[in-house]
Amino acid sequence: MGTTDAVTFWDEVYAGRPAAVDPRPNARLTETVTGLPPGDALDLGCGDGGDALWLAGQGWHVTAVDISAVAVERLAALARARGLGDHVAAVRHDLHASFPHGAFDLICAHYLRTPHDLDRADVLRSASRALRPGGRLLVVDHGSAAPWSWNQDPGARYPSPLEVAAGIDLDPALWSIERADTPRRIATGPGGRTAEVTDHVLLVRRTA
Repeated sequence: MGTTDAVTFWDEVYAGRPAAVDPRPNARLTETVTGLPPGDALDLGCGDGGDALWLAGQGWHVTAVDISAVAVERLAALARARGLGDHVAAVRHDLHASFPHGAFDLICAHYLRTPHDLDRADVLRSASRALRPGGRLLVVDHGSAAPWSWNQDPGARYPSPLEVAAGIDLDPALWSIERADTPRRIATGPGGRTAEVTDHVLLVRRTA
């Protein structure tokens, strides 16, 4: 499917549900970033904006990108309403076509999957190259499907964190893997539904 289809798909996903009033950050982000000195962060596929808003509240300057203009506009409005407009730059960006400019101390990609064309390994390689020395790339993927997930394919396969790292093919002289595991958690979905899910967590640090 083409870019136009992807834009339409994700705009309809967000427009079809109420705007999030208080989006929460992902648990893997908060446990990874708490205690790190704030700097410049890039949130790939920001969605409702829980991660970007939490990071901004911790003092980070965040560039939050999403293919959906609906998601981006809602996040920008939330940031302004919370007095975080100076810390959050919410922009529509199609990662299938290009990668945001800049150098970052933290780049996070939570559940960056789509039914449309996206060379995810190339996106993550670009993210790795956009890290400053000492910066970290946090990639969190689904290791299982929640009952409310858009992807209910029973044949879906979830690559392990080390498989994701191998696909990025980073030079060990420049990047090191700090974390690669598959923790479980209780997730909350629409309407307050809960389910136990598995996360695949990869944390890469640029060492040089």
